[in-house]
Amino acid sequence: MTDLPFANEAARRRTFAIISHPDAGKTTLTEHLLQSAGAIHLAGQVRARGENRRTSSDWMRIERERGISVSSSVMTFEYQDLMFNLLDTPGHEDFSEDTYRTLTAADSAVMVLDAAKGIEPQTLKLFEVCRLRDIPILTFINKMDREALDPLELLDEISDKLALDVAPMQWPAGSGKRFAGVQDLRDSVFLPFEHKEGGEASRRLAMDDPQLDAMMDETLREELTEAAELAVEAYPSFDAQSYREGHLTPVYFGSALRHYGVIELLNALAEHAPSPKTTKAIINGQQTTTLPGGAQTAGFVFKVQANMDPNHRDRVAFTRLASGRFKRGMKLKTTSGKVMSINSPMMFFAQDRGIAEEAYAGDVIGIPNHGTLRVGDSLSESGKVQFAGIPNFAPEILRRARPKDPMKAKHLRKALESLAEEGVTQLFKPVIGADMILGAVGQLQIEVTAERIAEEYKLDVLFEVSPYSVARWIKSGDTKELDSFMDKHKMQMAEDVDGDPVFLGKTPWEVGYAQEKFPKIEFLNTKER
Repeated sequence: MTDLPFANEAARRRTFAIISHPDAGKTTLTEHLLQSAGAIHLAGQVRARGENRRTSSDWMRIERERGISVSSSVMTFEYQDLMFNLLDTPGHEDFSEDTYRTLTAADSAVMVLDAAKGIEPQTLKLFEVCRLRDIPILTFINKMDREALDPLELLDEISDKLALDVAPMQWPAGSGKRFAGVQDLRDSVFLPFEHKEGGEASRRLAMDDPQLDAMMDETLREELTEAAELAVEAYPSFDAQSYREGHLTPVYFGSALRHYGVIELLNALAEHAPSPKTTKAIINGQQTTTLPGGAQTAGFVFKVQANMDPNHRDRVAFTRLASGRFKRGMKLKTTSGKVMSINSPMMFFAQDRGIAEEAYAGDVIGIPNHGTLRVGDSLSESGKVQFAGIPNFAPEILRRARPKDPMKAKHLRKALESLAEEGVTQLFKPVIGADMILGAVGQLQIEVTAERIAEEYKLDVLFEVSPYSVARWIKSGDTKELDSFMDKHKMQMAEDVDGDPVFLGKTPWEVGYAQEKFPKIEFLNTKER
């Protein structure tokens, strides 16, 4: 690959996402990684509630107030002569679809586990998404300064529940008030648990250093020695190839809130995380791959975010570059033939942004546009590169939307369409009548949508119980059969934001019955964009 034009620059990129169950400490870890790299000077004060709970990566008001992440953000920073693109994903399960899309742009992931809780349901779901794409995972067991499960129990749980080999790179000495630090299993040194400044790595003491006597009593010292020896014998050694193929996870321990173990985690990402890989694509109708160092600039849109700047009705397409060298002002084409001159591309640091003069494979740039680009669009210099689409999933909750002021129905429709184009929620417009049906994965999405419409569009919206509970996209190779079905079920037919036909069922049984009566029609719970 080194003979390709931009291979060296691509090789410097590390594009990774952080996945976890809510409250495992993902956002805190994000802040401290940025602080370790020198990207920020002071990590956010993550406290219990209200205005004190702020982070650089949470930019929506609802995120700051509730202390949760409900949108994906991108942070670009340099460390050890490498360029990192950190994709911060929503932690809440109601936004798992947004997380899925973000993971399509990541080359690796950091899985954050709460030391007291181990593998939690949302972690399991997100891991399965990573497994579908063979994304390498590095594990960080967080909150060791609180009472924790036995480390052996934690590692066995990872191994059993995720069917993943584990390679502990460190071993903790106690937890909670007894937590004294970790032993590095590779070079058998001890990293004491103590307060450090943002970019400072832990002190490294030899295991026979007399200073350790003041940090651990004899019992804890013996426990550590025995457990570390057992860990080395019982678990496989770290294997870079096995990790990069998604079969093995290296495991680190620490406390993000106390800034302990964070810079060691960052060093591990620098050393082990993969640079951009080849990407499957269709070029001129032929199935092929694009190489990161390839000559042609190409990428795909994995997220659209509206109104990041409340003072402007902006719409930014987050675009992951897959090959070539992007330069500000260059023209890129979509596969549908639209030509875009990219004059104000952005690089992101949470809510802050700057102009990107150039970017390479692995980088994420923001392309301002007025509805031209959608999630799943491919961009390239030739317009002939088509990357695999990003799926939409059928919603689990359907609600009828109406404005409190009936005179503002048109404005509400426009706001809902705009948010649906971001891919966070879905909008279905029944063929008959003026109803607007909002589709969401969970209740929090409905609440966030209401708050964003109030905040960004100055509209009061009511979400009422819908007569429908199931939405399915329909398609058929038999046009007559499709037309016949749609004609007989006019009252239950709708269109999504792309104009594709959707059948709205009152119950799952009704969908099953319709499928029996019309066997040539497919009722789909996913749609590729």
